[in-house]
Amino acid sequence: MEFAPAILLSALAMTLIVGGRYLLSSGFFAWLTKRVRPGQYDQLEPQMKREIRWSLLSAAIYGIPAGIVAWGWQNAGWTKIYTDPNLYPLWYLPLSLFLYLFLHDSWFYWTHRLFHRPQWFRIAHAVHHESRPPTAWAAMSFHPVEAISGAVVIPALVIAIPIHVGVLGLVLLVMTLMGVSNHMGWEMFPRWLVQGRLGRWLITATHHEKHHESYRGNYGLYFRFWDRLCGTDIGLADLGRGFGAAAGGKRVRE
Repeated sequence: MEFAPAILLSALAMTLIVGGRYLLSSGFFAWLTKRVRPGQYDQLEPQMKREIRWSLLSAAIYGIPAGIVAWGWQNAGWTKIYTDPNLYPLWYLPLSLFLYLFLHDSWFYWTHRLFHRPQWFRIAHAVHHESRPPTAWAAMSFHPVEAISGAVVIPALVIAIPIHVGVLGLVLLVMTLMGVSNHMGWEMFPRWLVQGRLGRWLITATHHEKHHESYRGNYGLYFRFWDRLCGTDIGLADLGRGFGAAAGGKRVRE
């Protein structure tokens, strides 16, 4: 196939982009943690090195389908990514953002629950839970099997559902920031948000670290919708006084 080298080059380029994005975002939040919470990551250097190794492997896995889709968008019209903001009504821009986040969250919730079944946990998800407690470097610390399950979501969505290239960039930004900030071990969002009405539906570090502590519940990525609907949400009433105490830069602990 004449286009095979170009696709391989695109996959390599996307691998470097994904890896660079991880190093910059996780590195920034790790640096911020040292400034805001001195000593937070003391004694965790071996763990963080392991998280970085797994994450860079995951970046390579994420880069392959991303590179194929990027080449297909630019050269073969495989995707529904568009650049003309007038192609669809303006109200479709925020709708497509929410739709992508919701569908990504739905896929993550159900695959995450699957990975917590004993056999799948031993095969793959145990790698992610080796981070005790998780750090800012743990956001992409996945076994290759789990990385593959996450790598196919956005490429599948851009093939099926129209999205403006700028909105797609925003989706990737939200995915990166929430993935890293939810693992860094302290809450950067204010108490009024975490414990307010909005916080009842959004996932932050306060919510997600309870998953890493109890190995159950709180399976979502962005929203608490599926957790609340399916009875797997470990919420305020279940966490005692410690829930939300992380807001304002404190450690997420009971």
